[in-house]
Order: sequence, then C-alpha cells, then structure tokens
Amino acid sequence: MKQTRSLVLLACAGLLLAGCGFRPLYAESGVTSGLSGVVVAAPEGRAGYLVNEALEDTLMLRPGAAAPSWRLDLDISEQRFPRGLRVDNVATRYEYVLTAAYTLRALPSGDPAKTGRVRVELTYDSADQPYASVAAQQDAQERAAAEAARRIELELAAWFATQSGS
Repeated sequence: MKQTRSLVLLACAGLLLAGCGFRPLYAESGVTSGLSGVVVAAPEGRAGYLVNEALEDTLMLRPGAAAPSWRLDLDISEQRFPRGLRVDNVATRYEYVLTAAYTLRALPSGDPAKTGRVRVELTYDSADQPYASVAAQQDAQERAAAEAARRIELELAAWFATQSGS
C-alpha cells in the first residue's frame, strides 16, 4: 500500500515538472561538449593540485580526446582561522577558507570569456596529537577542494547552457 502511494506521488511529481517546462541543465545542447573541452591550469601547491584533480574528474576530460577549446585558469588562496579557544589560548577548532578565482579563456586566442570566484568555508577539530591535527587539516583541504570544483563546474555548466541558447 505504501509503495503504491509512493509511486503515485512520484508519477504526479514527474507530471508537474514536465508541465512547468523543467529541463535538466545537462540536457541543454553544448553543456557537456563545452565542459569536456576545458583544460585546467591550476597553480602549484597541494590545494591547486586537489582542485585541479577534482575539476578534471568532473569535467570528464579524456586522454587522447580532441584538442581543448577552453582553458580554465585558477588562482587559489587559503586561510585558516582559530576558533573555539581554550583557557590556555589553544584552538580546539579551526575554520578553513578556500577561495578559487577562475578565468575561462577561449583557445587558441586566450580571450577571457567568463570569470568567477567561489569561496568554500568549513571547520574542523584540532586534536592534541600532532598527526591527528595534520590529518584533520588535510581532510578539510580535500573536502574544500572538492566542493570548490563542484561549484566551478556548476557555474561553467550554467554559462555553457546560456551560451548555447543564444
């Protein structure tokens, strides 16, 4: 009985979405091909490497594919703020902020087509053991890089969708 009710509700939701003109972002022409034609140029360092790897995974770059049509230049900055100070002025928690500014450039001309900036903020615990603190900081850096890459990909997908519609 509950499964039948769930299926009926799901079917009604699908009909409502179809009736309102909803169309998935990746159904727009040019979005997937635009994203797969982007090569990433990230700065040196661990954060740049992590964002670069996450973007290459999400942008579906394939070795041996056709020459890229776009270059995504990244500028990464990181900040760490102590939060949750103990009586002895030692932080028990940190706020990690990763900011990724990007410029999408058309190739081969290098003319800028889109610029943007994403900011990811998250917190992590700092343990009394040095290894645990380093591991927590690296985990925060990895999570922030993955989220920054996801946001950049969504902004680029939305931009490619509007470009294909013009």
